[in-house]
Amino acid sequence: MHIYYYDENFKYQGEGVISDYDEIPKSATDVRPQEGLYLPKYDENKRMWFESASKEYIDSLQPKPLPPSEIDLLKQQNADLLQQLAESEKRVEEQSKTISELIMLLNEKGVI
Repeated sequence: MHIYYYDENFKYQGEGVISDYDEIPKSATDVRPQEGLYLPKYDENKRMWFESASKEYIDSLQPKPLPPSEIDLLKQQNADLLQQLAESEKRVEEQSKTISELIMLLNEKGVI
């Protein structure tokens, strides 16, 4: 039978195997800690393990993100340039429309 040891603060200390006929030692349980716990802690009353690690501790264990590759940077620059080009074309179209309207007004007033 698999058993799971904990210290005086009920924090996980490892596992072992005993005969099915042996008594579970003090500071041990046959309740397996669930997957994904960083610092398992045992609750004797509820007969279950829970997470005792702080969010900061867990976050500190996560791998740092890799910097973007040159291709990713070029893709982003290309997307930015395409956005700027689209905005410039829109402004040119708006200016062209405004100029056309001004020419029509000047023409109606007989200025040109």
